[in-house]
Amino acid sequence: MSLEKENVKSGEIIDTEVLKKLYRFVQPYKAQFYFLVFLTIALAILAPTRPYFIQVAIDDYVAVGDGPGLVKIIYLLVFLLVLQAIVQFAHTYLSGWIGQVIIKDIRIKLYKHLLKMRLKFFDNTPIGRLVTRNISDIETLADVFSEGLAAIIGDLLQLVTILGVMFYIDWRLTLVSLCTLPLLIISTYIFKEKIKVAFNDVRNAVSNLNSFLQEHITGMNIVQIFNREGREFEKFKEINKDHRKAHIKSVLYYSIYFPVAEIIQAIGIGLVVWYGATGVFDTDIQVGVLISFIMYLQLFFRPIRMIADRYNTLQLGVVSSSRIFKLLESKEQIPNEGDYSPAKIKGNINVENVWFAYNNEEWVLKNINFDVKHGETVALVGATGAGKSSIINLISRFYEINKGAIKIDGTDIREFELDTLRKHIGVVLQDVFLFSDTIYYNITLGNPNISRKQVMEAAELVGAKKFIERLPAGLDYNVMERGATLSVGQRQLISFVRAMVYNPEIIILDEATSSVDTETEELIQGAIEKMMKGRTSIVIAHRLSTIQKANKIIVLHQGEIKEVGTHDSLLEKEGYYAQLHQMQLKTMAIG
Repeated sequence: MSLEKENVKSGEIIDTEVLKKLYRFVQPYKAQFYFLVFLTIALAILAPTRPYFIQVAIDDYVAVGDGPGLVKIIYLLVFLLVLQAIVQFAHTYLSGWIGQVIIKDIRIKLYKHLLKMRLKFFDNTPIGRLVTRNISDIETLADVFSEGLAAIIGDLLQLVTILGVMFYIDWRLTLVSLCTLPLLIISTYIFKEKIKVAFNDVRNAVSNLNSFLQEHITGMNIVQIFNREGREFEKFKEINKDHRKAHIKSVLYYSIYFPVAEIIQAIGIGLVVWYGATGVFDTDIQVGVLISFIMYLQLFFRPIRMIADRYNTLQLGVVSSSRIFKLLESKEQIPNEGDYSPAKIKGNINVENVWFAYNNEEWVLKNINFDVKHGETVALVGATGAGKSSIINLISRFYEINKGAIKIDGTDIREFELDTLRKHIGVVLQDVFLFSDTIYYNITLGNPNISRKQVMEAAELVGAKKFIERLPAGLDYNVMERGATLSVGQRQLISFVRAMVYNPEIIILDEATSSVDTETEELIQGAIEKMMKGRTSIVIAHRLSTIQKANKIIVLHQGEIKEVGTHDSLLEKEGYYAQLHQMQLKTMAIG
């Protein structure tokens, strides 16, 4: 398993291009966003009002014994306190709401994008990493709105407002108050740099943990078959240890920074009390001014302490956004530029001079040429890795041809609208994948146009009706994840029903009976013949006995066509096909 490592360089400025792309998702909610900006400004203005009116209450009313005036100030303070609480509630709720609706939109857009990606992309990308992109990275974006950008802007506005009021009241006390500010700025910068690295380590650790768990839970049967539980457990412990270390490191930086910031703040307050008390004794500074400055300092230092943390939250959100937008902007989608969308096709297939490679020019198929006429059955035969599955993947455009062309009824498959092309081709794969849902859903895949009656008719055709009816809930029976509650043969039968219920003009069977026992194979062999009747069929089979009636057998070897003919004519040639046939007969005799 390749471990993911994506770091942000120290001191890197936040990518404004990413923020612009992120802002596009804000556009549908502009009214709410601008109201959030208004609330942010309102909070910045409201923050310094309480200390100011407390100062006025002490110096202008308490000091002169003006009780009625003091009551009025208290009413005003209570009103401001309630108003600030309401504004703070609205700000917190709205920032969280905007964050959630935006990540909902981004997650939908990302998943829709993934649905259209070519299979080559999934071959080269760990599933755990894609899960991280869709879950963890997108969740981080919510913090950009609730604790990142809006909060940082609010903190900066609050700092400017408080500083302005402090200078207005007493510039000397303000300068004394700011003596410790350089220490706080330096410690905040160091904390910002350290926690940024720690957060990146945490995100890498989470991604690696996701990838490891996904791969090994999916492949648990292999782990157990080869007695690798102990070794894989040790690997998991190592990855989990890295995850723990990354988190503990971030906790360590927090546990150091906040006490240091508190000490610096306390020193600042101490200097203000010392200088202010001297002024009070000399009647140069009023008591209310001194008390208000202590409150201002607490309000002033708090945003500075929080900015470092929020800056890293914002930066990590931008990093996550960058990863997500990189995925959204990837060109790994199959081009769907065709507009040919016939309601019906005949099913004539022409494969012309096709070359194909999964990686660069490591050719899997080399100059492949063959035709399949409407209603014909063509079988592809060859050893593992000969290129059989690659051909059927190209016909359905799961991968793109490097050279040459594949035509259906004389039209290049790249000219077909992609959904239309695949609608006309029914594929039954060797490895049957079933979703954790009912049999009915796994057959129709949620298509509302397919009735339960159609499903049962298709099931009867392929011999699956009896076993479906015997299940506790029939079509509504939940097969659990990957069809775990069904046998291999039952899962294969469901895949036959799934292909038949869409009534395609072209049928492709990729080792369709290789995973079933002989009895089940005999059961569905007749159904396969009915399935193929009147349809163009391409069959891949290791068991040569299942393709003896094919109109044409194409023998592949190392990506090239070695022989073409019927079963009998190829045996008469005594070539590669005859050797394969002879080897299978020997294997069956030994078995």
